[in-house]
Amino acid sequence: MKLTSVLFVAAASAAAHPNATRTKVILENDWSSAGFIPFLLALDAGWDVLGLIGDTANSWALQTSLHGLATLEIGNLSSCIPVYKGADFPLLNTPELFAMWEQIHGDLPWQGVFAPENLTAEALGSDPTSGNPQRISPAAFVEGFPNATLAGKHAAAWMIEQVHLYPGEVMIYSGGTLTNIALAVRMDPEFASLAKGLVIMGGYIDVNLYQASGSVNQADINSDINLMLDPEATKIALTASFPNISNAANQVFPDQEYLDTVYQVKNKYTTLMYNNYGTIFPFWDETAMFAVLDPSNVINSTQFYLDVDTAWSSPSYGTVHVYQQALMPRQQTLQLVNYVYEVDAKKLKSSIKRAVQYPTSCEKMQRGW
Repeated sequence: MKLTSVLFVAAASAAAHPNATRTKVILENDWSSAGFIPFLLALDAGWDVLGLIGDTANSWALQTSLHGLATLEIGNLSSCIPVYKGADFPLLNTPELFAMWEQIHGDLPWQGVFAPENLTAEALGSDPTSGNPQRISPAAFVEGFPNATLAGKHAAAWMIEQVHLYPGEVMIYSGGTLTNIALAVRMDPEFASLAKGLVIMGGYIDVNLYQASGSVNQADINSDINLMLDPEATKIALTASFPNISNAANQVFPDQEYLDTVYQVKNKYTTLMYNNYGTIFPFWDETAMFAVLDPSNVINSTQFYLDVDTAWSSPSYGTVHVYQQALMPRQQTLQLVNYVYEVDAKKLKSSIKRAVQYPTSCEKMQRGW
């Protein structure tokens, strides 16, 4: 059976903040010009978005952080939602090590930020890959380059501060690598247990045959690049003290008819989605956010224990391996996974449509919805 999914790590609540009215969330992602839907979904659901973090995954953290800031700005949201830049590099991995691993174990169809540097492509509008992580490609900002500035504190330190300020209330969402989550876990042994939960995009299982027998695009859809860019951080995050892990399948794809329907209401977000989202990839990051917004959004799921392969010599480096309890490793502490086979596709599309067509503003949030 093909299982392609997004993991949701739901932590048990610690002492609740006495003034809590809405679920608080920090959204970390490799933000892009059309990557704004997850934070619009959270806002549409009435969640309190404490801030965004730009991480290194499809591009370097500085570029993705600025995309996050820019896509907030076009919706007049940058005045009430800050953006923090995450770590530039994974814990151990580098473009050079990644290229060597590919020489030994085979090429990936999508290499994310570790793709070879291509300044010509950047000049034409591609986000930076390899090379200097501090460089910015202005041509990639089809949403407009941001006027606001990034928040100054490091992302991991800020996340730790927030979970201590609101113990048991802050959901952490990650649609990119888990480097910053792992740093927070290692910096503060209470971080994971104080968070309300962790939601990640990634965690594909038993997809090797689809990588070999389908098109290159099919192999791309079934490769777990977010986990593979920083396997060590993935293992640290997914074996931390979040007591439950859950997951949502990435089976929902947009099509042109759906994009046309969304674009019936014209605003900056629907325009960006219509012109830049495309129809060849599923709603990856959107599904991760949707799965955690409401338990009824998940239709079918199962449970098992999950580990991450961190052996550089392995062709499965950075991918997950799962166990039933009777067969799980005895010298590791693994987490129980609620692995979601299916989400409500019709409701997902309806939720995205509403969130993008009628986005929440800072003014509306300040009025208390």
